[in-house]
Order: sequence, then C-alpha cells, then structure tokens
Amino acid sequence: EEDNSSEFIPKCRTCRRQAREQSGEGDHHEGLSSDEELTPTEVDEFQKSKDNVLEDSRKIFEDVHADFCDIRKILLKFQEWKEKFPDSYCDAYISFCLPKLLNPLIRVQLISWNPLEVVILHQNFTELEGMPWVRAIEEFSDAENVSESK
Repeated sequence: EEDNSSEFIPKCRTCRRQAREQSGEGDHHEGLSSDEELTPTEVDEFQKSKDNVLEDSRKIFEDVHADFCDIRKILLKFQEWKEKFPDSYCDAYISFCLPKLLNPLIRVQLISWNPLEVVILHQNFTELEGMPWVRAIEEFSDAENVSESK
C-alpha cells in the first residue's frame, strides 16, 4: 500500500487557501495556521462531550451528605479530632490518610479546570491557588502547624 500522506497535506492546505480566498477572509496570516485546526463540527462535538462530562461530574456526589463532600467540613472534623484526642489522632497516621481521602473530591473539582484558559467565569478558577480546596488545605495545614508548636 502506498503512503500518500506527503501528497495529502499540501492538497488540504491548497483547498483551505482557495476556500479562504473565495470567502474573502482577510485576517489570515500565512504561517500562523495549522493542519490540526478543528472544523466547526468537531468543535461542536467536543463542546457537547465536555458539557456531558461536566454534567455527569455534578451528579457524582449528589447522594452524599454535605458534611462528607465538602473538603473544608471534612478537614474541620479532623482538626476537632486532633484537638480533642491528640494521641488517637497521631496513632491513626491521619497525615498519610488525608491525601487518599480527599483525592476524589479534589479530582471532581479539577474536571472543569483548564490551566490554558484565560477566561475567569463564575466557578472557573484559572489559578490552582485560587481554588477553594487549596485554600481549605492551606488553612488546615496552618492550623496544624500552630497546634504542633504549642
């Protein structure tokens, strides 16, 4: 079987260039286009798939009590445990368990995060440090450091 890929790419470029010329598209700059540009149909399909994933992700914890799907509330329970029963807390090796415990909650929040997007919408935090779970963990770590220094 022959490899016609070396002929295919220049033909595609020529077809796109001719289509631009016929449509009068004046804002095209030679050398700035890509052979990997998505068609409007592909963009629509991607957006629909993305919307479906985001919709499904909102349903993941819908049957979980609010105290167990909010990172701040979970960490508050551990902080209370540490203050009331420090020996038990220490014996349970909580610092090793927390990453595994919080992992699913954090991953769900990261589903919609795109570090390459510059647009900041209502719940779209472009910087990781601005996400609520990061602040909750920082506050928990700060509180833990203060109680250890006592």
